[in-house]
Amino acid sequence: MEWFPWLVVLWQGGAKAAVATDRNDFIHFEQRASDHPFVEKVWRCHSDRADSFLSVAATSFEMALTRLRGKTFLTLRGPETAATAIDCPAEGQWLGIRFKPGTFMPNFLPLSLRNHNDVTLPPATSRSFWLYGSALEYPSFDNAETFVKRLMKPGLVRRDPAVEDTIDRRPTELSLRSAQRHFLQATGVTYATFRQIERARYATILLKEGASILDVVSSLGYFDQAHLTRSLKRFIGETPGKIPEGQKQLSFLYKTALFSESIVLP
Repeated sequence: MEWFPWLVVLWQGGAKAAVATDRNDFIHFEQRASDHPFVEKVWRCHSDRADSFLSVAATSFEMALTRLRGKTFLTLRGPETAATAIDCPAEGQWLGIRFKPGTFMPNFLPLSLRNHNDVTLPPATSRSFWLYGSALEYPSFDNAETFVKRLMKPGLVRRDPAVEDTIDRRPTELSLRSAQRHFLQATGVTYATFRQIERARYATILLKEGASILDVVSSLGYFDQAHLTRSLKRFIGETPGKIPEGQKQLSFLYKTALFSESIVLP
């Protein structure tokens, strides 16, 4: 499978930073945090050769700008519920806006974008694209928040507060069934799947940082090592023993305080 829009490996939260890479990494990037209530991360990267990587499971909506072979285009991406091997072209450049959970576009719901059912918006010029009859300028690494604000004004991008309430387990007036419906519509996955994916992603980060397999099993509430192995094979595409070796480049991973506590609660 060949996929251009989303090619990045992120391991650290916080301010603008370059990210340490494994010896086999061929995609080079930087990322920064955002103070916008809808935006979780802004990233950019480039590839120095053609190769393949593992696109790991993810739970968020994202916009990815691709510059490749003289063409520029913006793609809307939804969640991924399993790891996928992806072919990456050489000498491409990408910019991504990763949205916080529960952020979505009403006319491009995450469920419809799930598992690589991406939507690429038609280009207007080399610097702009068409959206609902209007030509909008492509975002940059530095003005991503301004770009999102423009989309918010006419309601093209929204965020459902019920999603964060569910993640934080805050009491709401919604019934359980209504809360589940809100969560699925705004994220494209069920709450149970969301927790499974986030836990597997967090386990991968811990293993990359040198934690032992047994410590990860214990700290993240897996039943045993076999349970952890099944989860990582499904959502990350690697076994716990292979992940620290860094033989295969992985996609978008980073520490998120929002999930580190809530994903392991019963």
